[in-house]
Amino acid sequence: MLDSSLNLRRRRKPAVAPDPALRGTRPSITGLLVAALAGACSLFSFEPFGWWPIQFVALAYLFYQVGMGSSVRRAVFLGWAFGFGWSVAGMHWLYIALNRFGGLPAVLSAIAIALLGLYMGLFGAFAAGVATWLRKRWSLPVAAFLLLVFPVCWGVSEWMRGWVFTGFPWAASGYAHVTAPLGGFAPIVGVYGIGVLVAVCAACIAMLTQRRKLPAVGLFAALLLAGWGLTHVAWTAPAGKPLTVRLLQGNIRQDEKFSAEHLGDILARYRTMMTAAPADLIAAPETAIPVFPNQLPPDYLQTFRDYAARTGSAYLFGIPLADSMTVYANSVAGIGPQGQSYRYDKQHLVPFGEFIPTGFRWFTDLMNIPLGDFTRGPAVQAPFAVRDQLVLPNVCYEDVFGEEIARNLREEARPATVLLNVSNLAWYGESVAIPQHLQISRMRTLETGRPMLRATNNGATAVIDGRGNVTALLPFYSQGTLAATVQGMAGSTPYVRFGNLLFLGLGALLLAGAWAWGRRRRQGDA
Repeated sequence: MLDSSLNLRRRRKPAVAPDPALRGTRPSITGLLVAALAGACSLFSFEPFGWWPIQFVALAYLFYQVGMGSSVRRAVFLGWAFGFGWSVAGMHWLYIALNRFGGLPAVLSAIAIALLGLYMGLFGAFAAGVATWLRKRWSLPVAAFLLLVFPVCWGVSEWMRGWVFTGFPWAASGYAHVTAPLGGFAPIVGVYGIGVLVAVCAACIAMLTQRRKLPAVGLFAALLLAGWGLTHVAWTAPAGKPLTVRLLQGNIRQDEKFSAEHLGDILARYRTMMTAAPADLIAAPETAIPVFPNQLPPDYLQTFRDYAARTGSAYLFGIPLADSMTVYANSVAGIGPQGQSYRYDKQHLVPFGEFIPTGFRWFTDLMNIPLGDFTRGPAVQAPFAVRDQLVLPNVCYEDVFGEEIARNLREEARPATVLLNVSNLAWYGESVAIPQHLQISRMRTLETGRPMLRATNNGATAVIDGRGNVTALLPFYSQGTLAATVQGMAGSTPYVRFGNLLFLGLGALLLAGAWAWGRRRRQGDA
């Protein structure tokens, strides 16, 4: 059973004693494997499966196992194994990019994914280890440890995963709850705050092993009911007239996208799709035009300017743009009906794929990745005016960083009313990466209260309203155009106003409550 307190000098006998066999020891190999398997099961809580309750059970297993012993070292090993399984299962599709399209040998690709998992597991180790250390330091009863301290440490570890070494927050636990009751908290505390609440729910399940079960059941139900109630709150309001949009999905094979042999066909395909019919906004994917403007036929971009002027349409499309021979960006270019031009440069770049970390050029030289050393764009960039709406692009991986999108909305003088993600996920084949990325975009709409348009190479090309609902969607892995209407939204959610400060403040309050709980208990034992 779980330990109810770690104060070895207390006078009264604890209600539940720790397992003596687990003090000061490392878990067995079997224990580590089971912990890794439990973490891997979290894959099924995300799209395309969407079985979000599995996440509660998986985390409850970790909480119970860590709570069985009093050893920080044991907790670190269990947390690391759980985080390793979580990360490798959730991001296994990176193997496809490294091996099939990056040209890295199969063995080296597998090793690279394993090393990534080993690194990502450190955040799970941090959560379990720090929580157990605080448990010993503050002499906490089991309820304080499970319901307050461990959930905060779990949420902080996910938040750290989003910025340490530029961050890689894919598969953060909160994303599984876009359509679940806890999704109602997204406009307030964001995806990491939801992660804390997910962990509290998991702790409630672990608490069912204790004598007093009713409070845990009540807290679990209260969180889900509160989240469900918050889904009915309107944080933003319609602004201006709706836009008609055409979102293009060229379905260019990744092994052809940057091939000189196929360049003519690619340019012809997108010129045809982009001039097939007018709309207020016509959007094409990341690097839909895969070469610099000076490498295009002389009249290629002029075709779009002429069509925009003739039809009143506006364009946003992915294209690399260069400021010099060595300074170039992964950009979104815009053309307005009155000849306006616009440029957005991707500012959060993918390590190894879009910039080369110091000391790792040898690794990127092993792969065949074109345009692999982009320059970062500014942190805050202006949106593109399209009729009554202000459209703010983000490029592929950038919409994993909700804090950065919220910052742009908070600090830009004219905050956007519509978000646009342009992506190319053909790097990852027919894997779960596409539905996972769609789920991430849906979380951004919940956090900001704004709709998200998605124009992608092979999916998911979609329209998401300001409440996270997918209102229009193209089939994956097909060429097509999604014609739809989108209503822009104005106003600020608490998350837009304060970013992750509310989540961190919640964590500080929970830790303060745990400290006070432990202090009162120590005084009672004195």
